[in-house]
Amino acid sequence: MEPVLLVVAVLLGLMFLVALVFALKYGSLYVNAAASGAGVTFTSLIRMHFLQINPNVVVQAKIMATQASLDVSSEDGISTQRLEAHFLAGGNVPNVINAIISAQRAQIDLDFDRAAAIDLAGRDVLDAVNTSVNPKVINCPDPTRSGKATLSAIAKDGIELRVRARVTVRTNLEQLIGGATEDTVIARVGESIISSIGSAETHNAVLENPDMITKNVLNRGLDAQTAFAIVSIDIADVDVGENIGARLQADQAEADTRVARAAAEKKRAEAVAQEQVMKAQVAENRARVVLAEAEVPHALAETFRSGTIINNPQSDV
Repeated sequence: MEPVLLVVAVLLGLMFLVALVFALKYGSLYVNAAASGAGVTFTSLIRMHFLQINPNVVVQAKIMATQASLDVSSEDGISTQRLEAHFLAGGNVPNVINAIISAQRAQIDLDFDRAAAIDLAGRDVLDAVNTSVNPKVINCPDPTRSGKATLSAIAKDGIELRVRARVTVRTNLEQLIGGATEDTVIARVGESIISSIGSAETHNAVLENPDMITKNVLNRGLDAQTAFAIVSIDIADVDVGENIGARLQADQAEADTRVARAAAEKKRAEAVAQEQVMKAQVAENRARVVLAEAEVPHALAETFRSGTIINNPQSDV
């Protein structure tokens, strides 16, 4: 029996040693969780160790959720197992919990499932919630993206206007997953501003009433299928540029002049060619006359030789 007792004693000693190691490593963490009422068991801490989950991250997140009076029940709430699953999926657990707490304080409907989905989709869920509470301003155009400081648009009178707008947006959490980004909003707003200015009869009408641009743009629902809801669009600056219409007319007149010159040059060349043809024909006819005149003496000589013409001396009496 002694060998059996020895084996049992060794096993018990090893178990006690392992328990002591885990107690020293996670004891303070377990005490913190228990003191805050987070409901994290010591077994869960050991499981996280073997699953290579950082227990500090999960426990701190669970404590934050508990202290913020969030639902931490094991069924539908923010349970330890759900936090572990989000951590294993590569999610940012503290960011998700902070976003849910911020949404709760701002009375925004955001549960753990949606926050985790937004986080795993690569979006900053905490920044999205903050933007929902405090709308952000987007420059249109954005010099950091396009390298241009203003939009160039031309009214019907041909005058160029250079416009810079500021778009105030807040995050649309319903469309955050799969919704278009800031680049799409900037492109849509820029296109609508150019179209609105292009439909104006004169540039003075735009300068006198810049609100006509913002009203037309806002009525188009440019934030559809995007991750943002447009709060307002403000024209920050309008500058008068070049007279594009006059320049185009001058260029067209210059082009028409060149076409007319080319047509005149063509007619002149045709006239010169026709003159040369007539001169050639005159020279050819003169050559024919000379040839004909040269044939006359031969004809007379042949006539005398054949006796057709008789010399009669008495015909003169």
